[in-house]
Amino acid sequence: MAETKDNFKNRVESVVSQIPLGKVMTYGQIAAICGSPRAARIVGGIAHWGDKSLPWQRVVKVDGALAEGFPGGVTGHRSVLEPENIHFIGDKVDMKRHRWSTKW
Repeated sequence: MAETKDNFKNRVESVVSQIPLGKVMTYGQIAAICGSPRAARIVGGIAHWGDKSLPWQRVVKVDGALAEGFPGGVTGHRSVLEPENIHFIGDKVDMKRHRWSTKW
């Protein structure tokens, strides 16, 4: 039986809800944890249209780049991460320091 989009969306939102303060995950990392490693763009769509009460600001591109689609663009994205003590190297999140990985 094929998985429904709602099940994937629920798993994505569950993972995002658990990202702790001061840590980030990538769209692809979340997709892989949720069982669809090639669905990073779908995770991005869920971020854009999903539950706005979740810490979507803690989801970034694989190289630490920020999302242009975030409210306020890249500048807006950065402005909500900096108060969480997220450090940057140039215009990208310091992924060695802030990437969150845990056993799922």
